[in-house]
Amino acid sequence: MNPKVDAFLNRAEKWRPELDLLRSIILDCGLTEELKWNVPIYTSNKKNVAGINGLKEYCALAFFKGVLLKDEHHILSRPGQHTQAARWAKFTSVEQIAQMEPVLKAYIAEAIAIEKAGLKIQPKKTEDFRVPEEFQSRLDVIPVLKEAFDALTPGRQRGYLFYFSQPKQSQTRIARIEKLIPKILAGKGLNDH
Repeated sequence: MNPKVDAFLNRAEKWRPELDLLRSIILDCGLTEELKWNVPIYTSNKKNVAGINGLKEYCALAFFKGVLLKDEHHILSRPGQHTQAARWAKFTSVEQIAQMEPVLKAYIAEAIAIEKAGLKIQPKKTEDFRVPEEFQSRLDVIPVLKEAFDALTPGRQRGYLFYFSQPKQSQTRIARIEKLIPKILAGKGLNDH
């Protein structure tokens, strides 16, 4: 047990019993406990395997390479819409976690085996994402926009491409693009202020 994680859990206003139980289950699996990014992270040979956190409506056990887990019990979901590798299981009670303990230990063992085998995830690169034709036409006629977009980090580029691609109607895609051209020209990401 890591004293930094003790301090983290002592500050937990919500989900304390649930986080304590998740911690106990994970430590039973032989992982090393650390505090990274201000949350408890569990490692094997210094490689991140899992983490726990309490959020507003639930607490979660996250797997860094969760997309590679078989998920035979269908308990994992993406933390975010565009998350490529991580998956998590969400909980709202100690009873729910206790009931799932054998399943969670099996998932953790599988995650450790994935890490020990050196399996890698090949995340999609920005160029793997389709550029909506409405955005491509703006890039073609506004060279400074293309230059500004190309200068953005790959993550910011993907954020815009996801956002521009979501609407079904071309008019909505065009409206989104036109609204955000100044932000792209300013070198900012979709969620930057």
